[in-house]
Amino acid sequence: MKRRTFITLLGGAAAAWPLAARGQQGDRMRRVGVLIPGASEDPVFQARLAAILEGLQQLGWVDGRNVRIDTRLGAGDADLLRKHAAELVALGPDVVMAYSSNAVPPLLQLTRAVPIVFAVVADPVGAGYVESLARPGANVTGFTGYEFALSGKWLELLKEVAPRVTRAAILRDPAIAAGPAEFAAIQAVAPSFGVELRPLDVRDAGEVERTITAFAQGANGGLIVTGSVWASIHRKLIITLAAQHKLPAVYNTGYYATDGGLIGYGPDYSDLCRRAAGYVDRILKGEKPADLPVQAPTKYELVINLKTAKALGLTVPPQLLARADEVIE
Repeated sequence: MKRRTFITLLGGAAAAWPLAARGQQGDRMRRVGVLIPGASEDPVFQARLAAILEGLQQLGWVDGRNVRIDTRLGAGDADLLRKHAAELVALGPDVVMAYSSNAVPPLLQLTRAVPIVFAVVADPVGAGYVESLARPGANVTGFTGYEFALSGKWLELLKEVAPRVTRAAILRDPAIAAGPAEFAAIQAVAPSFGVELRPLDVRDAGEVERTITAFAQGANGGLIVTGSVWASIHRKLIITLAAQHKLPAVYNTGYYATDGGLIGYGPDYSDLCRRAAGYVDRILKGEKPADLPVQAPTKYELVINLKTAKALGLTVPPQLLARADEVIE
């Protein structure tokens, strides 16, 4: 996976931006807040922030010239995230960009007036953030993380790479409202693959280690890691446990495979962040969140780690390799 830190992005793009584009938004300095639950030193969240800034710059919004961009990262701490949300709202932004399901609730608890654009939220209707996908209806809109049908694909990939799997643990964050519907989508296809599912709701690192270790005591097990900021923050622990217990695992996005997981499949989250920057642009130009429909991903990526497959004693079928966007050897 190609990653660019936001430091590099800010250093190069602004200098090359045409003067006409810099001035096209008018003379008034606008203000945009960005709230991200992850840690600033994590390359995954650096890449998401870089994609947001890149999207804004491509549309003529240059930090320090015609917009002030206030960024806060929560380092996986819910209390810190609430504190940062309050700081951003207090600055009087024209719009706030919220990355993931975790970032939206603390903002909504503070304001129903400031426009909020989200990216990578699993079920905004079920969570109560918007009235409908077509007509959000209030001060919130954005881009969903994926469609629930994708969840069944994770199980299909698990069986394709590890046909002997008959038991699959579904690792998920119980705080995310999309969890039940996501599990139901996987459960709907499980009988056709002859797989028994076991949901594992985890809240801290110790619980992850205990539940995965206990599940691994049985034979023919596999693991599916669903989308959440929490799982992303603790991905190295999860990947290590899967390797330690010889559990074939499919993860909700490609960077898990880049970091040593077996297979990652899901939306291109950086692309979603760039597209969400387009909604920020439209709101800054006068459109209302209520009139901007919630959109789904259009780009997906499949990443396979052959080194991990070899360590697990698995042979990846040629037809699966042929579909991969990236193969790590």
